[in-house]
Amino acid sequence: MTDSPSPKSSLSARLLSGLVIPAHPLALTSQRKIDERRQRGLTRYYLAAGAGGLAVAVHSTQFEIHEPGSGLLRPVLELASEEVRRLRREKAPQLVLVAGLVGRTEQALDEAALARDLGYDCGMLSLGALKTAGEEELISHCRAVAGAIPLFGFYLQPAVGGRRLSYSFWRRFAEIPEVVAIKIAPFNRYQTLDVIRAVAESGRAGEIALYTGNDDNIVSDLVTEFRYSSGGQQRSARIVGGLLGQWAVWTRKAVELLAETKESCMTGSVPSALLTLGAQLTDANGALFDAVHSFAGVLPGIHEALRRHGLLAGRWCLNPHEDLSPGQLEEIDRIWNAYPHLRDDDFVQEHLDVWLS
Repeated sequence: MTDSPSPKSSLSARLLSGLVIPAHPLALTSQRKIDERRQRGLTRYYLAAGAGGLAVAVHSTQFEIHEPGSGLLRPVLELASEEVRRLRREKAPQLVLVAGLVGRTEQALDEAALARDLGYDCGMLSLGALKTAGEEELISHCRAVAGAIPLFGFYLQPAVGGRRLSYSFWRRFAEIPEVVAIKIAPFNRYQTLDVIRAVAESGRAGEIALYTGNDDNIVSDLVTEFRYSSGGQQRSARIVGGLLGQWAVWTRKAVELLAETKESCMTGSVPSALLTLGAQLTDANGALFDAVHSFAGVLPGIHEALRRHGLLAGRWCLNPHEDLSPGQLEEIDRIWNAYPHLRDDDFVQEHLDVWLS
């Protein structure tokens, strides 16, 4: 009799297969309370669209839900977990649930325990609360949290709360046995290469799944083979999937896009039309994420796209002062008209009533 795979090896295999993992937004009423019906509706949309997992309590869900006394972290995690458990029972046992973890070590450990108890497979660890910590402290923090839940590393750009992380950090991070994946989201090619090279040179490229979080460079990330020479050995790595705020909208098209990039990687030929599509997606993302204002309107921009589809009732954020930047609405109008082929209009309209029932 053969041994069944361990939960960690099964999780690693699922992640290494390459998944679309939307970064789940937060549905609110005009009174800035959780809109449970629409929160569940969003989850159902992502799962019906073919997403391979969900990331909840991450930046797109609004980091304010992690604040002590908010009372929001558990219910938000529970709502997604309940929907995923239902679908797992019916037809999708391989779905991956990723919980965002924030704060210093004590808070991150508490959140990891909560996520684990609610059925989350791994925790995506933000280091934004340790902005002044040195490398030793950062690695000690990561090792401590890894003892509570498998880790999905997270390189978040400083413009939205992250911090600069060195090649040395990522090389040591990759040596933590409980690390199963890394989301690379610095929106910077040099820093992106730091992470990929660190994982490749660690010898764990076949164990740690690399996911793009570079919403400004999705297609290029997904079709590139990264090759390095280290210690007389040739090493390579690929970014196999995406965990993205951009994929919180137009998710059905994202699933189709990932399938197309996988096919191009298998054939070794990247069609020029795919690169053109990537440039169009970057242009659309610039409007939705408000790149011109250093991403100040990123969350309202995502909400506006979901509002136009009827999935959200409005753009409301927990911070009452957070809304679209000047000129952002006009930019969203522009890309909405320019790139209808990027959107899920027909798919959403066909199923919206069921998802919101």
